[in-house]
Amino acid sequence: MRKRLRDLGITIGRLPPGKHNAITDVPAVFVGHSTLIFDAPRVARTGVTVILPREGAIWKDHAFAATHSLNGSGEMTGVLWIAESGMLTSPIAITNTAQVGTVHEALNNYGYDFGWTEVWDLPVVAETWDGWLNDMAAFHVTKDHVYQAIESARSGPVAEGNVGGGTGMICHEFKGGIGTASRMVSCPSGTYTVGALVQANYGAREDLRVDGVPVGREISIDKVPSSRAESAGGGSIIVIIATDAPLVHSQCKRLAQRATIGLARVGGIGHHGSGDIFLAFATGNQLLNKTQAPYALKMLPNDQLNGFFLGVVEAVEEAILNALTGAETMTGFRGRTAYELPLDELERIMKRGH
Repeated sequence: MRKRLRDLGITIGRLPPGKHNAITDVPAVFVGHSTLIFDAPRVARTGVTVILPREGAIWKDHAFAATHSLNGSGEMTGVLWIAESGMLTSPIAITNTAQVGTVHEALNNYGYDFGWTEVWDLPVVAETWDGWLNDMAAFHVTKDHVYQAIESARSGPVAEGNVGGGTGMICHEFKGGIGTASRMVSCPSGTYTVGALVQANYGAREDLRVDGVPVGREISIDKVPSSRAESAGGGSIIVIIATDAPLVHSQCKRLAQRATIGLARVGGIGHHGSGDIFLAFATGNQLLNKTQAPYALKMLPNDQLNGFFLGVVEAVEEAILNALTGAETMTGFRGRTAYELPLDELERIMKRGH
C-alpha cells in the first residue's frame, strides 16, 4: 500500500501543514480528477486534473494571480492575460501535451453551459508529456472527461500519484504524477494557508533528494529499472500555488518564483527540454467582474511575506515527494513500465541518511 511522505515518518520543513496537507486546505479551493486507464482500442494512461478556486465561482469572482517560468519548454494557456490583468479569471486544468486544445475548449464550454461566463474567457490549461506510457496520438481526453473532473471537484483529501493529469507521468525516473501539500503561515496580520499542487513529470534519478538526502543515487537501476531512461532528466512540472492571504498581483509573482526553490530542493534543475511553469493565486480579495464600484482591496505588507515564501518552498517540496510516494508502478504504451519509488528503500535510506 502506497503512503504519503509523513505517513512514512518523514517530515519536510518546519512550518505546520493544514488539516489535509493539501491545496484544498485553502478555503473554497476544490480539486477534481478524471482518470483514463484502458488498453483498447488504444492504450490510455492519461486524464485531466481541475482546480476550482472559490468553489468554481472564479469565473465571476476573480483572484489576484501571477505566473513564473523556470524553463519554458511547455504550455500554460492564459498567462498573457494574467500578466496583463493581474487576475485569474477561470478554473485551472492540467492534462497531457496533446490535449491542451481539447481541455481549453471544454472549459470554455462549461463556463457557457452553466452560466459562469457570458462573453469570453481565456482559461488556464497546463500540460506535461505522458507519451512514454500513454498513446497520446489517440487523443483520449474529451469534453466529457473535463466536465467529470469539474463535477467531481471537492475540498478535503486529494488523490495523488496515478490520477487525473498525472496518470501517465514520470518523476526522477520513477513513476510520478499528482502531489499536493500545504503549510500554515502566521504573520502579524493573521494566520493563513498556503497550498501547492504539482503535476510532476521531470528529473534525473541521480538528482533526487529527500530532505537533503541523495535518495536517487542510493537506488540503482539494478534494484529499480529506470523509467524513460533514454530521456532521463527531461520532462516537465506544473506547480499551482494557492493562498487565502490578501495578496496582490506583484506579491503572487513573488510566491510563484519561490516554487523554483522547492523544486530545486527535490532535485529539479530546469533542463533544456523541461516545461517548469508555476502559477500562484490569492483569494484574500474579492474581484467581482460586474461591479461598477472601486474595489476595496487589502494587501499584506511586503515585510510580512517571508513566511509565505517559506510556506511555498516547503509545500512544493513535499507535494513533489507525495507524488512520488503515492504513485504506483504502471505498464502502458508499447509495454513500457514506469516503476514506483520503493518505500521500504526510501525509509531505509532516510534512517541512515539522518
